[in-house]
Amino acid sequence: MFAPPPLPRNLEASFRDLASDKAPVRAEAVRDVVSHARRNDAARARAIPALEHALQRDTDPRVRSAAAVALADVDGREALPSLLVAVEDDNPHVRQMALTALGEIGDARAAPRLERALRDARPEVRYQAVIAYARVAADDAPAVVAALARALDDVDPAVRYIAMRVAEERPVGGESMRDPALVAAAERRLRSEDAAVAVVAALYLARLGHAEARAVVLDVVADRRRTPEFEDEQACIEIAGRLQLRGAIPSLEQRVWGTRRAVRSLFSWGAGHGAQGAWWARIALARMKHPRACAEILTDLGSWRRATREAAVVAAGRAKLAEARPLLQALGTSVDAGLLDEALAALTEPGATPFTETSEAT
Repeated sequence: MFAPPPLPRNLEASFRDLASDKAPVRAEAVRDVVSHARRNDAARARAIPALEHALQRDTDPRVRSAAAVALADVDGREALPSLLVAVEDDNPHVRQMALTALGEIGDARAAPRLERALRDARPEVRYQAVIAYARVAADDAPAVVAALARALDDVDPAVRYIAMRVAEERPVGGESMRDPALVAAAERRLRSEDAAVAVVAALYLARLGHAEARAVVLDVVADRRRTPEFEDEQACIEIAGRLQLRGAIPSLEQRVWGTRRAVRSLFSWGAGHGAQGAWWARIALARMKHPRACAEILTDLGSWRRATREAAVVAAGRAKLAEARPLLQALGTSVDAGLLDEALAALTEPGATPFTETSEAT
């Protein structure tokens, strides 16, 4: 017989259950303490030392891990010393969560400890340290570039992948991210047998105008090259539109309207990665002012289904489809306000231009 889910703990019950003799209850209480602390300054002030105590003293690694994440969730800069100590916890998951928390909090005082963690003998520590260090040392771009370049030559493939992913996600407008050492490391990985790393290297280098990297992006869009990471395939689709890679248009059309979509939808039960790929491909085409893709997004803004309207709102913003502005403004409360505001803001950015029915499609 099914029982209703338990009601959320009130403030006092949350703090009381941090001392429960059952570890799962303590872990749940940590999460409830966070929910109260994020709504109330007094509760936050009370939560920080309680969460620190759980991180330092609890005997169960599940609770210590939850406490580390919780301190990040409440921006617990006051607990920085405890999180730095937790990087040496006996349990690998606690170590990873402590590193993650340090990265989320982003306090530059953690940079020296994270820099040491980049050279840790344990690959899982180096993996999390790459992510955290890039955030904590964000104002010291040369140091971040040097750390990423070293990590791209790490012996562990997961560390190499996350280093390339972090590099790819950082802005490249500043000259620091075009550092020759980082570019050279990315070029080596572009030719790597590790498909995941090679594709992310292509995404990074393609934004710098690298011809070979752009060819790799086109190959991924056309399914001539595969990657085990769907988010990287999706990123290739997205960047093809953003960089106006018109050679991708036939493959993008196939993803949206061709037999490829039917096959992908069949194997994903009509949703999943196949459907997502088609959605991103339509946006990429619309960003290149493809008439049919633009028209379909505009039509979907008037759909009777709220989910379809909201997907079209997001698509119009990502495609920078200026023609959608009056339709977006007319939607009012019929869609999520946050999505609508974000889409309208995107249309004020450079690159938002209207399409016409005579726009070039190929």
